[in-house]
Amino acid sequence: MDASRASWVNTTHDWSGFVDADHLSHIRHKPDEFAPGGPWHLALEVLAYAADEAASRGEGRCVVVLHPDGSLSVRDDGRGTDTRVDEHGQSVKKPVMATKDLRFFDFPQAEVLPDGYPRRGMSVVAALSAWLVHTNRRPNGAWTQRYEHGVPVSDLEPIEVDGTTGTLVHFKPDESLGSVPLPEEGDFSRLATAWPHLEVQVNDQRLRRHGPRSAD
Repeated sequence: MDASRASWVNTTHDWSGFVDADHLSHIRHKPDEFAPGGPWHLALEVLAYAADEAASRGEGRCVVVLHPDGSLSVRDDGRGTDTRVDEHGQSVKKPVMATKDLRFFDFPQAEVLPDGYPRRGMSVVAALSAWLVHTNRRPNGAWTQRYEHGVPVSDLEPIEVDGTTGTLVHFKPDESLGSVPLPEEGDFSRLATAWPHLEVQVNDQRLRRHGPRSAD
């Protein structure tokens, strides 16, 4: 798509800006409001996008990994985040990490996540994480970008295409949110009920005795 960025239609996010500093600051100053219950809520915010993809295709799979360093990663097999080429030949990714989701942020009654709290969007995850790396694979290319507290600290860097599509969001929740709990059976039941098209597997690498657990 070699078209003027100004002509791109806003659906979930506003293409005209890459970083909304005031928006990110607002989230960071209210962690209890935007990450109720701690890091697992952030994981649900990411999983909600994978669930959107799965619902649009009738099925989808996602793997959540709890890493030994306290970080989490969520990998799905969707279409990948919309990434376009502007009139200058520059690859531009939809600004999902550093700007508000137009569907949810100012309308918390629009959707409720499986933990019972409002969905606000991916920017909540980025803003409340010490760092976040977003790897994005689409049929027309693959890219990665790193953020710290929601602010991009690297360019959108192309990586080798491997024939797959989907996203990998790897993030380290801010220490003030506490540690990441191992999801309980009730958590999986709620995931399966809320997102019937999405198969979720959780792999806790912190304790090797825990094997993968899934909700489908």
